Amino acid sequence: MNIMVTGGAGYIGSVVTEDLVGQGYRVFAVDNLIRGNCAAVVPEAVFYQVDISDQNALENIFQSHRVEAVLHLAADTSVEESVAEPTRFFWNNVAGGINLLEAMLKHRVNKLVFSSTAAVYGQPDKLPVTESSPAKPINAYGESKLMFERVLSRYGDNFGMSSVSLRFFNVAGASQRFGADHHPESNLIPLIVKAALGQQDPLPVFGTDYETMDGTGIRDYIHVLDIAQALTLSLDYLQKNSGVKVYNLGNGGGYSVLQVIETARRVTGAEIPIQICPRRPGDPAKLIANSNVAKREIGWQPRYPELESIIESAWRWQKEHPQGYNNR
Repeated sequence: MNIMVTGGAGYIGSVVTEDLVGQGYRVFAVDNLIRGNCAAVVPEAVFYQVDISDQNALENIFQSHRVEAVLHLAADTSVEESVAEPTRFFWNNVAGGINLLEAMLKHRVNKLVFSSTAAVYGQPDKLPVTESSPAKPINAYGESKLMFERVLSRYGDNFGMSSVSLRFFNVAGASQRFGADHHPESNLIPLIVKAALGQQDPLPVFGTDYETMDGTGIRDYIHVLDIAQALTLSLDYLQKNSGVKVYNLGNGGGYSVLQVIETARRVTGAEIPIQICPRRPGDPAKLIANSNVAKREIGWQPRYPELESIIESAWRWQKEHPQGYNNR
């Protein structure tokens, strides 16, 4: 089966492309390399340096290959940046996605798996959140993802486009070959392992005045390999089913920032000094998933739910790639 992976040179895209190739799929990885790295694409995949806003370039790919489904991972993802630059997020995450859908329709490709986010829920009134919990994003990142979910619903109704939107909670960890190499880095666990190597000293902790057990934000962390599994299971689901589906992906447990740091100290053996900083705008206090629907309908079951396993894999990858993909 021929699969296009947008954002294929990014963090999650690299891992899912590796997984798909290992299962025998033919993969066309598409990435503009603004945040991705071509060294993060397995050589067995066909790579195109293309932005999804470039209609002509996208059409050339669809014309050259019989693409049968798309995994759409390309996006701007920083919550902090989305607060400062909302227009860029709406342009890239919504308009760029619509451009992709139009190219798919023109070439009769009607199956798409979309990487959405837990940020669509904003600050939930009740935890854990389910797919029926109110979607009330508090930043442009979450708003842009929710807008594209709604676009997918309309394309399903009007054009028969079948899709699965996966609302990722906090993705972390690494495969044996690929890990997180963002510039700049804003996610907690990659920053922690950099701090353990002395590359991020001290580690900023944004906010200690939330209504949580220790005042720091609580998140549901999920291994990137479990995300890759969910993406391929969603692809399998779309081969047998039609319609528009939305699923949460998380482990159903939450850890505060200070709990994650303490776990990382045990895993790495490093001191990891911290610096208390003001809250970042757009950050909710708590976000924890109920993922029972995904488990029931697509057969997803996290294989690496322990926080220690997630941090250990990120730590191993960072030690092997202290400069990220630049030292490969």
